[in-house]
Amino acid sequence: MKETVRFAFLKTIPVMLGYLFLGLAFGLLLQEAGYSFWWALLASTIVYAGSIQFVLVSFLGGGTSLPAVAVMTLLINSRHAFYGLSFVEKFRKMKTYPYMVFSLTDETYSLLCSLKTPAGVDEKKAMFLISLFDQMYWIAGSVAGAALGQVLPFDMTGIDFAMTALFVTIFVDQWREAKSHLPAVAGLISAIVCLLIFGGNNFILPSLIITVGVLMGLRGRLEQEVKEA
Repeated sequence: MKETVRFAFLKTIPVMLGYLFLGLAFGLLLQEAGYSFWWALLASTIVYAGSIQFVLVSFLGGGTSLPAVAVMTLLINSRHAFYGLSFVEKFRKMKTYPYMVFSLTDETYSLLCSLKTPAGVDEKKAMFLISLFDQMYWIAGSVAGAALGQVLPFDMTGIDFAMTALFVTIFVDQWREAKSHLPAVAGLISAIVCLLIFGGNNFILPSLIITVGVLMGLRGRLEQEVKEA
């Protein structure tokens, strides 16, 4: 068990560094909007969706209706429906199935996709611990940010770039370890094309649909490349 815990912790260090900072930013923004650290704890424990939590701050401050919040949440997090498809069978075999579905964020999904457990490490427990550790980092950062915001002034300029930096770091790490770069290239090209066509606010869902379609069409070739690698 100790080896599994150690393995999971080491795997989540890049996410820890990003989540602590991003959580801190969320907590600061929430406190600036007039909400205490208890709200940060509640949101990061129950909602746990980084992008929508940042949007939620402006929703709370602007008095946005619940139906509008629900629709926006669905649009922003619709990509998670694609993420879950590749883990349905694995998650169903785990006792922590409901939590694994709930905790599947972008960064956690990325770590689980590239997960290779060595001898002596329980894969299912490692997957659960990675998901749990990631949420704990987010909660810790959020609460710390809200608490610090009550006593210290902060300049928020450029703080939103942290999410982009985290994604780039994870992408580069996966690129180095991948046996085939075709999925990454397909995703990158479809994202750029959809960004140019649909704009920055609407490109994610169509780019995901195109990428999934392309990868399904190239499934045989990808499997062959992996076998030959």
